[in-house]
Amino acid sequence: MQNSNKGAFRLAAALAATLAATAAGAVDIVSGDWKFSVNGNINVDYIYSSCEDANTTQVIHTVGGACTGSPSGSSVSNVGNGLLPAAITFGISTTQNGYDLAAHFGLYPGIASNDGGSPNLQANGTALSNVGLSTTGLDIRQVYMTFGNKDIGTFTFGRNFGLFGFDAIINDMTLPGVGVAGSASTPTPSNTTLGSIGFGYIYVDTLAQMDYTTPDLAGFSLTGGIFAPINPIDGTTSTGRKAPGFHGKAAYTLKMSDDMKFYASGTFITEKQNSAVGAVNGPEYTSTGWDIFAKFDAAGFEVDASYYHGKGMGTTGLFILASDGNGNSRKSDGYLIQGTYTVGAVKFGVNYGVSKLDLANGADDPFLLSKNSKVTGGVYYSLTKNLTLLGEVSGAKTEAHNGNENKSTNVNFGAFMSF
Repeated sequence: MQNSNKGAFRLAAALAATLAATAAGAVDIVSGDWKFSVNGNINVDYIYSSCEDANTTQVIHTVGGACTGSPSGSSVSNVGNGLLPAAITFGISTTQNGYDLAAHFGLYPGIASNDGGSPNLQANGTALSNVGLSTTGLDIRQVYMTFGNKDIGTFTFGRNFGLFGFDAIINDMTLPGVGVAGSASTPTPSNTTLGSIGFGYIYVDTLAQMDYTTPDLAGFSLTGGIFAPINPIDGTTSTGRKAPGFHGKAAYTLKMSDDMKFYASGTFITEKQNSAVGAVNGPEYTSTGWDIFAKFDAAGFEVDASYYHGKGMGTTGLFILASDGNGNSRKSDGYLIQGTYTVGAVKFGVNYGVSKLDLANGADDPFLLSKNSKVTGGVYYSLTKNLTLLGEVSGAKTEAHNGNENKSTNVNFGAFMSF
């Protein structure tokens, strides 16, 4: 049976609040020199999945992929959050001695029944989830401060979304929707779906980090910093690292007119992976990756494209299936292409994404994921400026290196309210 979704539950997270982190809040309270702001969202979708039939399901070793059926059937219905859980975020800011100071806290509840611990990790063998008397969970994904000004730039210290893969997911049209259903195609849904995670980009994740961003330089900005190393999921046992992880980003914005704008960015990320076998040093390798993103807006039309490449980066999430477990890293790459058109209060969109994972060598697992691909079509109607009604259809295909493949389709409709 395909191992497609369980490990992906931990990966999806809320990003909508990041868009509003520096903007005016739904609620702004000023007391003396301090301003307190509140933002958030609630989203709910009905999600129907038609999965690969249990009689035709083929074995593929992956995290995140086309859903597969069980002996009871291949169709699954759920009501839950989409790519984003709900969110309520708090910010407080002031200016002192010419420096802008701010702190940010992001809390992300969902509506799925999951008493198994983390709201994105389901029952672990000792706890039950999605049963009577259960409740939902709460993520605390963002706890960070910023300080600086327009002349010296900005420092960001704390837990926040990373740099690698950020622009791909924050511009994914399925962000307020569902995209690929992921855990919503199972009897124990988590608080989030996959969107295009593992089907065009690797999830950005939230990292404990210390970054610096330059002032705006005629449309250019540069960010660089360090982050706490993340342990890979590749069958090894990680040990402490001598050095942190490193990441960086360059971005450029060009406003050509009031209704025409171009944006482009590129990022890099690197981390050394150490492991041990008992008291003996185990295999070591270095994970490195980069991505590029470009977006062009013109009079209601928007075209986005992104591409990533990595060695020892894995697929779906950072450093997942990154090596063969013996220190031999796997290469991976992928892309997402998207086009949308907005007329009045309605946005129509379609995106297509591919994520590929190479074998480390000829002795590697032949059942390993070779390629995930998906296409999503969506319609998003702004009933008001804060309430969007939406519907999407997504088709997913997962292929292994030995030729095995599974396919699935999911349909969703629901509402997204921001504040």
